[in-house]
Amino acid sequence: MTKTFPSWEIDKQKGAISAGGCDKLQARGATLYIVVEGEDPGFDIFVNGRALARNEDALEKMAQRIGIKPLLEFFSADENSMALLLEEGAGDPEWAKTLPPPQWFSPEDGLITVCTLLDHLKASPTALGTETPAVLREMEEFERVLRKTAQRQMRWQLAVSWK
Repeated sequence: MTKTFPSWEIDKQKGAISAGGCDKLQARGATLYIVVEGEDPGFDIFVNGRALARNEDALEKMAQRIGIKPLLEFFSADENSMALLLEEGAGDPEWAKTLPPPQWFSPEDGLITVCTLLDHLKASPTALGTETPAVLREMEEFERVLRKTAQRQMRWQLAVSWK
């Protein structure tokens, strides 16, 4: 059974969230950011993911054309994160109860997606129109954090904020 949350679906068989119609991220003023497993990873994990959120639909289609995992497939949330999203007015409390357990991902897997998209955007600077420079900057921030996460042998997940 698949449940919808604003623009994502939970695939109960895979135990994962898949993106579908992510243009709602743009309409809701969302930000994509990285969460590293543990209390304090020992390094700055700040990334500005507003341009990535605004362009997530186009980036997802680009990833699918290239044959890589879309960025939103690294999304996961625990009960606390979902409580914050619900507080921000995103989603349905009943939907939040059906979430699979939080998932943590290998930074190397995230780097495949981020670096491949970076290479593609650098080779096609008009791919996202005037948004390309901002998306490139944010992808480079994601790459920096994921490389540090990999060096420390930690795991990560993608999170979304609507504030």
